[in-house]
This record gives sequence, C-alpha cells and structure tokens, in this order.
Amino acid sequence: MLSTIIFVESVIVTEPLSSNYRDESNFMLHSRIQEVTERVIERSKETRQAYLERIAHAKKQTRVRAGLGCGNIAHVMAACSSDDKARLKADEQPNLAIINSYNDMLSAHVPYKDYPEIIKNLATKYDATAQVAGGVPAMCDGVTQGRDGMELSLFSRDVIAMSTAVSLSHDVFDGVFCLGVCDKIVPGLLIGALSFGHLPTYFLPAGPMQSGIPNKEKARVRQKFAQGLVSREELLEAESASYHSAGTCTFYGTANSNQMLMEIMGLHLPGSSFINPYTELRDGLTGHAVETMLKQLIETKDANCLADVVSEKTIINGLVGLLSTGGSTNHAIHLVAIAKAAGVILTWKDMADLSEVVPLLTRIYPNGSADVNHFQAAGGMGFLMKQLLSKGYLHNDVKTIVGDGLEAYTTEPMLDKDTSVIMTNSTGPSKVKWVACPEKSHDEEVLRPIDNPFSKQGGLQLLTGNLGKAVIKVSAVAESHQVVSAPAKVFSSQGQLQEAYSRGELNTDFIAVIKEQGPKAKGMPELHKLTPVMATLQDQGYKVAIVTDGRMSGASGKVPAAIHLAPEAVEGGVIAKIHEGDLVTLDAPAGVLKVHVSDDELAKRELQLSQPSQIYGTGRELFAGFRNIVSSADLGASAFGLE
Repeated sequence: MLSTIIFVESVIVTEPLSSNYRDESNFMLHSRIQEVTERVIERSKETRQAYLERIAHAKKQTRVRAGLGCGNIAHVMAACSSDDKARLKADEQPNLAIINSYNDMLSAHVPYKDYPEIIKNLATKYDATAQVAGGVPAMCDGVTQGRDGMELSLFSRDVIAMSTAVSLSHDVFDGVFCLGVCDKIVPGLLIGALSFGHLPTYFLPAGPMQSGIPNKEKARVRQKFAQGLVSREELLEAESASYHSAGTCTFYGTANSNQMLMEIMGLHLPGSSFINPYTELRDGLTGHAVETMLKQLIETKDANCLADVVSEKTIINGLVGLLSTGGSTNHAIHLVAIAKAAGVILTWKDMADLSEVVPLLTRIYPNGSADVNHFQAAGGMGFLMKQLLSKGYLHNDVKTIVGDGLEAYTTEPMLDKDTSVIMTNSTGPSKVKWVACPEKSHDEEVLRPIDNPFSKQGGLQLLTGNLGKAVIKVSAVAESHQVVSAPAKVFSSQGQLQEAYSRGELNTDFIAVIKEQGPKAKGMPELHKLTPVMATLQDQGYKVAIVTDGRMSGASGKVPAAIHLAPEAVEGGVIAKIHEGDLVTLDAPAGVLKVHVSDDELAKRELQLSQPSQIYGTGRELFAGFRNIVSSADLGASAFGLE
C-alpha cells in the first residue's frame, strides 16, 4: 500500500493515504513524450553508458574513510567535537556533506545560515556526522543587471560546479545536501554533484519571501521611471516593497524555476519548494529531509544515488515542467548542461517538439500578475504534477530521493496540529504530514487543470531561419505581439539602446538587434534593462521585438524576444551582418527568425564587430579562458567538455 510519511518528534512513521489518492503507475504515456524520450535515449546511448560505468566503478570502491592514512583522517576530524571524532574514527555511521551557498547579502540564501546546525544536530541523533564540505559563490543577477559584473553571471554556474567538485573531492562522505536556490547556483550544484553521482544527494530549498507589492504595480513604476515620469526615489521604494525580506524573489524567474525543476525531477521532498522561510512547516521539512536520508543510509539501506535519480526520463520530466509553467528561458541553457553532466544529450529541438504538445497550466509573473505564493495557495506543485501525470505528460517510472515513482509528489505537506510544535532550535523540527493535493485548483487564473489550459502549447519555443536558432518565451507575450516584421536597429549593448531611447530615436516600429552579447563575447549577460524601454514602446502602439545572442533572464516579459541566438556574432553569426534598416521577421507561432537579405548579399557582407579582444574590470579578465572555450548557447554555454 502507498503511504504518507509523517515526521513526529524526529521520528518517521507512516500511515495510509486517503482513499481519493489515485495510483498513476499504469497510465498511458503521451505519444510525443515517448517519441522524444526514445530519441534522447538512443542519441545518448554511448555517453550515458560511459557516465554510468564511471558511477558503477565509484560505487564498488571501498569506503574511502576506511582506507585513509592517520594523517588524512586527522585532518578530516581535527576541528570536530570529541564525540564526532569518535564516530569518524569508528567509521560505522554515515558522514554527510553540506555544500552551502549561504551569504547574508543574497536574500534567497540568507536562511541557509541555520541549516548546517540543523543537519548536524539531527545527524548526531543517529550517531552519524555531518560537515560543511565547502561553500559555493552565489551572485545575484538582480544586483548586476546592466553592470559589468553581469558578464560573470553565466560563468558562475561552472565555477559553482567546480567548487562543488572540490568540496566533495575529499571523498569522505556518504551523502550530500546541496543548499542553493537562485539562478546559476542550483544548476551549478547539480552539475558538480553529478560527478559524484554514486552518492545520494538531496537539494534543500529555502523558500520564497512573503508577497510584497503587486507585480503589476512594480512593472508600472519601472516603465514610468524609464519614461522619466517618476523619480529614482519612487522607483527604489517600489523595488524595496517587492524585494523586502529573506527568501527567494516571488516572481517566476530562474530561481523559482530552479525550485520547480528540483521537485519535478525528484530532488526535493514532495511539496517543499515554495514554503516560506522561518516558518514551522519550512523547518519541519528541512528536518524531515535530513532524517529521511539518514534512515535510508542506516536503516533501510535503500537510498537512491544521484545518478539513478537523474536519468533521461527525469530530464524530460524537468523539460515538461518548464514548458507547462512557462519557466525561465535560462533553463534552455541549463537543462542542456545538466543533462550533459549526466551523460544525456538534450537539444533545443527536443524542447521545441515537446512544446508543441505540452499545455501551459500556470500564469505567474511575468506571465501573469500572481506570484509563486499565489501558485502555492492555488494548489502548487502537487496539483500541477498530478495533472501532468493524469494525461501521461510525465514519466512515472523514475527514481526520486523518497523512492520510486512520482505518486508521493502529488501530495502536499502540512503541519500536524494534533501534537505540540517542537521548534527546530530545541529538540527537533515540527511535526509534518503529507496529504493528498487538492482535487481542484483554488484559483484558475493562476493554476489550471489539464483539460482547461491557458494554452495548448508550452511557454518556450524554438526559432530558426537564416539568422541561426534562438529561443523565445511566449507564455508572457500576447498573441497580437507574437509576430513582428520591422526594420532593424542595431546595437552592441543595451546601454546604446537606452541612449537612443533617451534621444527620442525609437518612436517607430523596429526590431532591436543587440549583438556581441554571446558566451564567447561577454559571457552572455542578461539584458533585463531593455524590458522597461521596449515595454513602454509596445504600450504606445509600436511593433517592437528583440533579437540577441545574449540573454533576457527568467523575467522575460511581454515584449517578444528571440534570445540565446546561435551562432553568436563573434563566432561568425549572421547577427553581426545585419545592417540598420534590414527587414527582420520574428514569427513565434511559425518558429521563424530571419533577416530578409539574400544569401548572396549576406555572403558578401563583412562581420561588424566592436568587441575588444581583451576585457578588464570587475574580475572579467580572470574569465578570459572561459570565454575562449565556452560552447554555444544551444550546447549549454558550458566551459566543460563533458562526454
């Protein structure tokens, strides 16, 4: 019988699920999901097998601590308590690694300050140990938008992956807890941890901050500021009312898309992604995750290792989740890189083919006015996953951190009010139980059932044509704006476009071509500063769109934007041959992106590049090696030659 796991005073017990819980294990998989999965498996046969062979070899090795020399083990436990030293010397119980992205500037990661102590205290109750194996950098794209530091943003993902590998390279651990939330941190942690895929690995979320001012109001003030109609003080007041406390930003950008992905891929506890920090339920879930891993390692001996959890089918499930929620465009890059780290070859064509059939079930800002707290209240991940499972859009024959299959992920956690609360900082986290998710959405303006979607197609699409291939997020773009054919205005930075706007030169129909922003040129910065200007022009009735080899972030909004264009300008991409006034067409429904210039004419044109060969300042000179070897966006924009 399927059962619900309940956390009571640091003890896990089970009780039967309610009778309305439905076993989806025998459902019929959607034909397109099956088709794309099969070709990914076939395409990845050699690389996946090579990866699994490396993991199998690692699994067969003697536990490393047993073979350490006296000097080595002395270093491992030098700063430990006498009790933990005794446990590590005995080498009988697990030692858990904590990879922490905590800093006290980045709101989403501030709650992680207390997590290591929680994990260590619970490990002690099982006569086990836990150590902070290492920290990883966590930069905020919200701080670096429009500044030179943004050129380090995408590369920070690979730095985090390497930092994770360095942290685990001591090879003295039996399980891993990854503490990360935001844009590049979660993909980087997962890529790095996959090199140690023989270990069970849990991701522990921190949760979103409470809702601030309405998102429509925030967007309105931003556009007013771009027009010069409100002061900087008024803009700062609005921004501060939106980003106001510890926790993840509440819009559905890359950070919250990360949380959705970790849950739908089975790397979070069910229903844990969007529980606010510093609440009894959040603390209870954190403690429950720690005890679940400890019981798997010590008592049941059934912990699923990371390599088994992250499979071809898991990757497809993640992509379906991204499409069905209109998630961040950054994951068109990150999922390719994550898959590659697990020996799986994923392409944008796979994404495009799935997008044709995966329905859009959510409207969360910038795709609507609600935030992730509203999504959680409407039914959250449990309702979403149950709906997707019911029509065969998700693989159910997958492994997760809590077992096999996704049935547990169609439930939601809550505090068990039948017992008194036991606070995290005393003897243990609060009691938590899982119940069946709602049968109906509590707000169909935010979250809809599978038979009444916002759109029959997913939120991301592939564009192709003589410019190459690009990605567009259509979930936030009105149908009337999804086709734009207009003369090009060419810029080499978003600052140049802002200056042209200030001079009154953009009061016309046009497509903004922002070149030399790709991975090799500048590390592929987000061009989020374009949004208020372009949105204002669109609201004024002009037909406008964006074409760039850079990124527009998880906050890509209502202006159609063909982003991640490959090949990029400095790699000989046609984007560097577009002249001012060339007619460009962006047709999202048809999946077309082209410049109306003959092939013969394009062949004659020289590349128009202004990018200097050396870049200095804000640490960018240190990343010259990354820029030299990084792959194109469609291959994951990665500096790793992972096979």
